[in-house]
Amino acid sequence: MSAESWWKSAVVYQIYPRSFADSNGDGVGDLRGILAKLDYLQHLGVDVLWLSPVYKSPQDDNGYDISDYEDIDPVFGTLADIDELISAVHARGMRLVMDLVVNHSSDEHPWFLESRASRDNPKRDWYWWRPARDGFEPGAPGAEPTNWRAYFSGSAWEFDSTTGEYFLHQFTRRQPDLNWENPDVRRAVYDMMNRWIERGVDGFRMDVINLLSKTEPFTDGHMYFAMANGPRMHEFLQEMNRQVLAGKGLITVGEMPGVTVEQAEHYTDPARHELNMVFTFEHMHLDAVPGEPKWSPRPLPLVELKANLAKWQTGIVNGWNSLYWNNHDQPRSVSRWGNDREYRVQSAKAWATVLHLMRGTPYVYQGEEIGMTNFPFTSFEQFRDVESLNWIAEARAKGVDDPTIMNSLRARSRDNSRTPMQWDDSRHAGFTTGDPWITVNPNHAKVNAAAAVADPESVFHHYRRLIELRHTMPIVVAGDFQLLVAEDPKLFAYLRTSDDERMLVVANMSNVEVRFAVPDDFSGGEVLVGTLSETLAPWQSYALYASAHG
Repeated sequence: MSAESWWKSAVVYQIYPRSFADSNGDGVGDLRGILAKLDYLQHLGVDVLWLSPVYKSPQDDNGYDISDYEDIDPVFGTLADIDELISAVHARGMRLVMDLVVNHSSDEHPWFLESRASRDNPKRDWYWWRPARDGFEPGAPGAEPTNWRAYFSGSAWEFDSTTGEYFLHQFTRRQPDLNWENPDVRRAVYDMMNRWIERGVDGFRMDVINLLSKTEPFTDGHMYFAMANGPRMHEFLQEMNRQVLAGKGLITVGEMPGVTVEQAEHYTDPARHELNMVFTFEHMHLDAVPGEPKWSPRPLPLVELKANLAKWQTGIVNGWNSLYWNNHDQPRSVSRWGNDREYRVQSAKAWATVLHLMRGTPYVYQGEEIGMTNFPFTSFEQFRDVESLNWIAEARAKGVDDPTIMNSLRARSRDNSRTPMQWDDSRHAGFTTGDPWITVNPNHAKVNAAAAVADPESVFHHYRRLIELRHTMPIVVAGDFQLLVAEDPKLFAYLRTSDDERMLVVANMSNVEVRFAVPDDFSGGEVLVGTLSETLAPWQSYALYASAHG
């Protein structure tokens, strides 16, 4: 494996800084809090730390609305703090990745303040402005340029009375979309990226990057078809590669809603010089009622999940996969798909086993490695996320009753993943000495990092072992993938093969015992992780290795 593709054997740990560790008692996590926990992350064994945005921001969408791409928000610290963090991460043999959010900025960014100042401002076309529909009074109901709905509820167009036109925002109205058709916009973004690389960052996680190229003209219909994977998307990424990324040994991952296997293969084929890997979303939609929004959950169909993951494992040939169950936009997987009551530890281990031994770069979201669970919400006042709050208002307006709304939020709200990291069993879980910005999960007395590190059978040490296997066994990185028992609704099993080596991964993803006959050619094989038996207890998992050399 070349030095350029070091990320193929790496494991990435995502930090949501607001909720990770608070160093100054203001109730919000910060950069110095992260600094204080680097030894813990080094002990876990991860290679890369990815920080969700810490840039200056009004925090309308928890930092994904950026008002200054080259400064740190005071709630998180200073530029001196990020410089110290980069140095400390590198000193421990790890790397640091920043979030790149350039589909949109904050409406408080100086670029947008200029753009909205007048119709003839030099930065007017740095954003997407459109007049009212013909025959409509600007600002009147129905006058929006198209009927598009924003991802976070409401219209995707916001009327600006200063110039009497509408600007496009795919997310909140405080997040206007940048116009990537303008070469000045692209140049400004590339210059900013290069300055972060000069500061020492080792790559970028690129927020909704496949929405940069828009398909014109803008017409009524579904916004997604006009916004995603537009006609200049590959051109923009190849230009970014030439201007910023090439030859620097960085790691790049593109968050790409709606991307297909075929498209992902193009985006990640190294011969095309675009991205190292992408985040797919297909597997994250399987537990929603087909055709319904994310707020209509259904039990996970394991057979469909296995088929989907196998498609991505075998369909990405020249490019590369990313692997994840959790992030800041998803509820906790052990509550979502596991059993966080009777079998929290076992089900957390089972889901980790099947993910980490597939082909691709695994991502661990803070708290996942200790089996953190969803929060037991009891009132709407406990929610903080703008998406959840908008959904409450929209659902109520549609006549949905409060208990139904609450059930959807408990299952799906992004706040499930944003409650503070549970460090120990003290007040506020050791996250802060003050009042946390969002309530700590009451189960922190039992579920916390201190207890997990002290227990050799914990979820934490299971993750350590899985990460070690990726670092030490080439078959984990490069082996071929073959799904087994595809139609079994309880078992998740697959083979990894490489020359004369074989690895068998088996997990019982249910609350009942299940039998799985170990193939004869694994007789006498080495158990790499978990517990081997032909009758698997609920949520039991293992990985078995066999070589022709014995």
